[in-house]
Amino acid sequence: MIPAPVRQAAAEGVCRTDRPWQVRADDPSLDATAQVLAPHLRAGAGAGAGAGAGEIVLALGDVPLKPAAIGVQPSGDADECYRLTVEPDRITCTARTPQGIARAAAGVLQILAETPETPCRVIDDAPRHAWRGLMVDPARHFIAPDDLRRLIDLAALYKLNVLHLHLTDNEGWRLHIATRPALTAGAPHYSAAEYAALQEYAAARHVTVVPEIDLPGHSAAALRAYPGLGTLPRPSWYPADAPFPAPLDPHDPHTRAFIVDVLAETARLTTGPFVHFGGDEALGADGASFTEAVRLAREALRVAGKRPIGWQESSRAGIGPGDLAQFWVDVPMMDLPQTQEELDARPDLLAAGHTLARTKALTRFFAPTDGDLDRIVRGGGRVLLSPQSHLYLDRPYDPSIVPADQAEFAARLGFAYRPRDVRYAASWDPSAYGLAPDQIMGVEATLFAEQFQGFDDHTALLLPRLPGVAEAAWSPSPPSWEDYRDRLAVQSVLWRERGLTALRSTEIDWR
Repeated sequence: MIPAPVRQAAAEGVCRTDRPWQVRADDPSLDATAQVLAPHLRAGAGAGAGAGAGEIVLALGDVPLKPAAIGVQPSGDADECYRLTVEPDRITCTARTPQGIARAAAGVLQILAETPETPCRVIDDAPRHAWRGLMVDPARHFIAPDDLRRLIDLAALYKLNVLHLHLTDNEGWRLHIATRPALTAGAPHYSAAEYAALQEYAAARHVTVVPEIDLPGHSAAALRAYPGLGTLPRPSWYPADAPFPAPLDPHDPHTRAFIVDVLAETARLTTGPFVHFGGDEALGADGASFTEAVRLAREALRVAGKRPIGWQESSRAGIGPGDLAQFWVDVPMMDLPQTQEELDARPDLLAAGHTLARTKALTRFFAPTDGDLDRIVRGGGRVLLSPQSHLYLDRPYDPSIVPADQAEFAARLGFAYRPRDVRYAASWDPSAYGLAPDQIMGVEATLFAEQFQGFDDHTALLLPRLPGVAEAAWSPSPPSWEDYRDRLAVQSVLWRERGLTALRSTEIDWR
């Protein structure tokens, strides 16, 4: 299983998994989970599957482990602890809450992938981190609602409980705002009804949707729709040939009204308790303007009854107890060359059009990131861990682990980061930052869609790396590579059943 459970004990016998299975919920509150689980079972499952069918029982009851997850719960005080009992003809999921039952049911699907049989055992499990998220990027490459549902199912399979939607950026604005219809005119987007349906689908899998409206930077799509909004000028030190999407000016009255309007409407449409306001890479925003933009966004969301989240840069506008900031970068993580010789050795950057002047300008721009993590902690905020080094899954794969028949496909995947293998991604440990439990919000992988051409690009960059992030977020300690690699090999059975394209890394002996 991935994530690895807290503990398991062997029991006598084996369970034959290659047979039909039927689901029985012992409490009406578990009917929704039974309905989610049933379509993923083998043909013949369901009522009346007949003799020889195995039974999956969903039952509310006490379990040995108690809730002790670190961080911020995305949907209230969820108890996700569960027990899984695997017997020759029955698998029983027991938990105190429907959330716990849903996590146990995800384990059942992985156990049934161990065909033709699996050892009987008793599994007790509970999460290490309360917030376990995946961010996807429909702003740069629109993700159709049905494909978003497939990503929600994938997240739930690995016990992730947050889907963070990066809904706005320079390339597009993807959530319809009734008072600002030009934002989505003539472009693919989610209507209010589609957004509500996505949230309902996610909630049935105990996944919370967190929308992001990114500001004051990354606002070119908003400016194309409403060119009268006020903006800030290009910095004098920034290379003239480098792209410069101007940030919004929060002191401009039209822009202030726009920020409040779109955040209030996003909050109204969102059933979950959180809305992300961005705050990253506001190139061209001076300290006073940036501080005012962040202050305005936080206040608008709080007035609307939501808890605001910002990228780590938002901490520079002030941060206090209870504020939430998503940590993603520092200068070493940027891994930018400082000499022409170093740049010449980076074909990934050269292919992206980087010049030495541009990399030095980026180094200067990102220099303050080295102080962000400490600033968040000293201010009493909580850190959502999304380090670019390991959890940005738009990182290209190292060509040395790509099979020959996927080489051309893999060569165009990913942003201009140094390519890495799957073992590197799986080696990440959330404890590496020395944060105390009360300083951590949770863990979240990101998948920005800079150069995507279709849904297969999403899944090929997520798989096989997303399960490793889920393991780091859920399990009590990092596994050995050898142990994890063996468990990962079995997961390809589930991906094929769901029609998901994965990168078949040569590091793993796939099943």
